[in-house]
Amino acid sequence: MSFRWGGCIAIAVVAAACAAVAIGRVDAAVPRDAKAAALPASSAAARSFYATPFERRPDVPTLTAIGRALFADASLSASGRVACASCHDPANHYAPSNAASVQRGGADGRRSGVRAVPSLTYRQTTPPFAEHYSDTDGDDSIDQGPTGGHDWDGRASSAHEQALAPLLSPFEMANADAAAVISRLRTSPNAARLRDAFGAHVLDDQALALNALLWTLEVFEQSPADFYPYSSKYDAALRGQAELSPAERRGLAAFDDPARGNCASCHPSAIKRGAFPQFTDYGLIAIGVPRNRAIPANRDPAWHDLGLCGPLRQDLASHDEYCGLFKTPSLRNVATRRAFFHNGVFHTLDEAVRFYAQRDLHPERYYARDAHGKVATFDDLPARFRANLNADAPFDRKPGDKPPLNEAEIADVVAFLKTLTDGWSAAPGTGGPGR
Repeated sequence: MSFRWGGCIAIAVVAAACAAVAIGRVDAAVPRDAKAAALPASSAAARSFYATPFERRPDVPTLTAIGRALFADASLSASGRVACASCHDPANHYAPSNAASVQRGGADGRRSGVRAVPSLTYRQTTPPFAEHYSDTDGDDSIDQGPTGGHDWDGRASSAHEQALAPLLSPFEMANADAAAVISRLRTSPNAARLRDAFGAHVLDDQALALNALLWTLEVFEQSPADFYPYSSKYDAALRGQAELSPAERRGLAAFDDPARGNCASCHPSAIKRGAFPQFTDYGLIAIGVPRNRAIPANRDPAWHDLGLCGPLRQDLASHDEYCGLFKTPSLRNVATRRAFFHNGVFHTLDEAVRFYAQRDLHPERYYARDAHGKVATFDDLPARFRANLNADAPFDRKPGDKPPLNEAEIADVVAFLKTLTDGWSAAPGTGGPGR
């Protein structure tokens, strides 16, 4: 795997402060001060998240059930209309069901976000973010560069840290601070369930209450049946229970071929160490997707979402070599998506695949023209950061070269990607081995 420039145990207080800082640079209306999200000192504040001293420690089924209910609890938002499930629809593999590039939330439920909402499925093995990552399989001396973490910029190190950010984000559930979250939690329809599970006084202490909320969400989001069932046609084929169609097999071959799609270099498709593939290497990469002018924040020509170096993530803002890098998402269930890439600029799967194949051959199809009529290639990445763009196949072409994938191959890759949708079952008399 090429080098791509282009802790699971967290303390809830630190996570809250980090989330407030990370959100702070979005606009002047958002507090820059982490103190807004800080919790008062308590018995829970000085301990690691998983050592929180609850009166009772629920079992996994109880945590999962409560987490499921809280995931759908819109009363935890400032508007009273936004829940986790509002954007992460369980009916669509925990991704949005609509085609909007960004979703709406905020205190009035109408404020637009700045990034597309990703699916929450197949994140159970996501490692914490590391600037210099080495896989434990093969040559561990190879530095794979920035890897891991949750969110498009990898800023959350754990699932519970990731779950906190939407509660405080001005674009999402829009609580002013952690105290506001707990105030709403105390009057939630699920408050009694939390007291029954963790102890009668769990909601009396803000730090205990916040940790209980985040723990239930984290455990729910680790539920195999919901979040990583491995129930796609491709999984069935790996088990020898189904056979891919000729088009699907051709698509997999193009997907894997380093000289054509080269998709598997970042979205591994093979069983590894006995585990079925996640279709992501958890890395961060810059591919220069076009600016999405439908996002309200992009009306300001000075605004740029630079991923790993900000503005939502600030700890690496001084690292110019990271600007433009975004997380490589899993491609599982990608065919049910209706907005693609970090800014949701494309709205069909074939458009997204075609961009990979034709970005460098036909940039005029993807990028706007400047005031002089010239194609403004990579129009969402300032020129000083374009050295960060990945140059591996299929991004190793220039106008006039043979495309890495022709239209028939693009259609085949799309056919293969559709086999990654969970919930597949063979129609009677079709799809089984040898058919």
